[in-house]
Amino acid sequence: MKANDPVYIAGHRGMVGGAIKRKLETLGYHNIITRSSGSLDLRKQEEVDSFFAAEKPAYVFLAAAKVGGILANNTYRAEFLYDNLMIAANVIHAAWKHGVTKLLFLGSSCIYPRMAPQPIKESFLLTGLLEPTNEPYAIAKIAGIKLCEAYRDQYGCNFISVMPTNLFGIGDNYHPQNAHVLPALIRRFHEAKMNNKPSVTVWGTGTPRREFLFADDLADACVYLMQHYNEREPVNIGKGEDLTIKQLAEHIREVVCYKGEIIFDAGKPDGTPRKLMDVSALRRLGWKHSTSLKEGLVIAYRDFLQQDQLKLHA
Repeated sequence: MKANDPVYIAGHRGMVGGAIKRKLETLGYHNIITRSSGSLDLRKQEEVDSFFAAEKPAYVFLAAAKVGGILANNTYRAEFLYDNLMIAANVIHAAWKHGVTKLLFLGSSCIYPRMAPQPIKESFLLTGLLEPTNEPYAIAKIAGIKLCEAYRDQYGCNFISVMPTNLFGIGDNYHPQNAHVLPALIRRFHEAKMNNKPSVTVWGTGTPRREFLFADDLADACVYLMQHYNEREPVNIGKGEDLTIKQLAEHIREVVCYKGEIIFDAGKPDGTPRKLMDVSALRRLGWKHSTSLKEGLVIAYRDFLQQDQLKLHA
């Protein structure tokens, strides 16, 4: 991938796509192609086909997706399945049809069985039942991975797939109902601090273990793999380290400087008990994360405050 090659980032306005765009720009790539969802609906095959025919990207980062936390996944089950299926199918098919040199598809760690042995190896895919609360999203992502494999098998396409762990960072979604756990907690602790509330309630028991990777580290890994990896097998992207939701909440309380109590609502779902990625394949390929959880949380909270100020002055 050369600096002047046309590179299309699908989903550049999202947290992941935005991080990939920043990384490419930092490295000197100057022929980056983007489209907002308002000007290109990736769920519509004709629009996607026309876009690829006109722009002729040589490389594609497929980061576009409908995403959300447990509540959003479980509430909008049809949308999460349909939208993400259509996005993956349309972009991957167009990439083959219009001769894209290489495509990187971003899956998700939720594709793995709910009770997968830990840490989760890439080979555990499709070896057990999925977590019910995000099954529609997971099935759509599995379909994207299998599309990449099928187009490679039948047509020889250099399409690769990566499975990121839980992500956070600049441009995250802090919606009170639809956010993932980490940005949702940042918002909750901040609002409790601003309103002098004595406590913050966190869903579940606090015992599930999760792994969190800063989005700019993910972007660095994606660009690295686009340059150095050309195999059929998906690759996990993560830190290989996890912590409990209780520990995460305590870290966020510290970063936000909130002094109140944390209460865990055991009546709400915990989701998967543990989700730690085996990143040994990625390490063997020569990549490792560089941002600690604490460093990332400080940057994320600063980004949340900036987003909050922009809304106040809009």
